[in-house]
This record gives sequence, C-alpha cells and structure tokens, in this order.
Amino acid sequence: MEPLTGIVVLGAAAGGFVQGLSGSSFGLVAMAVWAWSLDPVLTGPLVVFGSLLGQILSVGAIRRGFDAGRLLPFVLGGLVGVPLGVLLLQRIDPLVFKLSVGILLAIWCPMMLLARDLPRIVRGGRLADAAVGLVGGVMGGLGGLTGPAPQLWTTLRGWDRDAQRAVFQGFNLAMHALTLASYAVAGTISGQALRLFPAVAAAVLIPTLVGVRLYSRFSDVAFRRIVLWLLTLSGVILIATTLPKLL
Repeated sequence: MEPLTGIVVLGAAAGGFVQGLSGSSFGLVAMAVWAWSLDPVLTGPLVVFGSLLGQILSVGAIRRGFDAGRLLPFVLGGLVGVPLGVLLLQRIDPLVFKLSVGILLAIWCPMMLLARDLPRIVRGGRLADAAVGLVGGVMGGLGGLTGPAPQLWTTLRGWDRDAQRAVFQGFNLAMHALTLASYAVAGTISGQALRLFPAVAAAVLIPTLVGVRLYSRFSDVAFRRIVLWLLTLSGVILIATTLPKLL
C-alpha cells in the first residue's frame, strides 16, 4: 500500500467510526489525519464522499427518530445557505473562519459539558430551525462545516438522541449530496480523488457499522455528552490545523 493511500485509509476509518457512533463529524476527524499530508484540493472531495457514504451506511440508525416535517426546515435553510457561503468565500478568509469556529467550539462546548442543567430552547419553531439550517449551509459553503450548527441546536432543543441524530444526520446527508453533485458538475473531482474513492469506501464500511452498533447502547444523556465532546474535539482540531497556516 502506498503511503498516501495508507493515510487516506487511516483517516477514513477513524472518521467512519465516529460518524457511525454520532451521526456526524466524519470530515473533522478525517481531516485531523489528512490535513498534514493531503492537498486541500484533494481532501474536499474525499471528505464529502466519505461522509456521504458513511451517512448512507448508518441511515438505519435514524429510522426511529425520523420526522420529515421536523427535518424539512433545516434542509430548506441549508439549500439557501450553501450558495451564500460559497459567495462569501470571495470576501472571507476560510482559514480565519475555521479558526474562529474552532475557538468557539473549544470554549462553548466544554462550558455546556460542565453545566449541571443545559438551557432548553422551546421558542422559535420551524422558522428558527430553518435559520439554523441556513447557518449550517453557510458554514458548509465556507468551509465544509455543515454539522456543528444543527448539532448544537438540536442539543439545546432538548430532543431525545434519536430525534437529534435524525435531524443533523439527515441534514448533513442532504448537504453533502448537493455538494458532491456540485463537484461533479463543476468538474472539480480530480482523477487522483476518483482513484482514492474505493480506498475510502473500503475503509469506512466496517468502522461505520461498528459505530452504529455502539450508538444503540447509549442513553439520551450519554449521547448528548458524546456530541458535546466530539464538538469540543472538532474545535481543537480546527485550531490545530488552521493556526499554524495563519502564523
């Protein structure tokens, strides 16, 4: 196995396991391995492909909590937000944006973990949910970060673990499918990325299914803590991968 392929397999396996367990965070976990060796032009399609495949493999985990009416506002907001985020790329430095998100997650999520009782947001209805989807879409267009906004929001909504996962996994699946289709239409998927897709698929398969099996053993409280810990880790990874480039 070539060194590059080995790195891709390692990152995809780690990301697949975390995504199977939590329903999200494939890209941030995989990027913790890939960011040091792979060209950003290559990592974008690999992250989207691996995340989308992992979400499809673990879609059975969201059956109990799936509610199309609850998910739809997020997706509609995201569909508007993604192109807005792409437009903002011309005015905002993506590295500064990712660093800012990383700092926010690394500070805010541990505070939520330490809090005895998390605040619960019951107002706003579907309009607020759509606004969060819009934010997630913009963050996805700017830096591929579709997950953090709906993850934090569903946690603050106080929904049970199945409802939370159904929303942010369904949202991410829709956004990544749109992104991958956009890549294909724009011709931005390189031949090297296409050659690495089978390695990503093979690496994601078993770890994702193992993660899904473990997910069923967690309570609502334990799942909420897992999500917050993963978001904290995501923040640390974003800081570690962007700050050296800015300096």
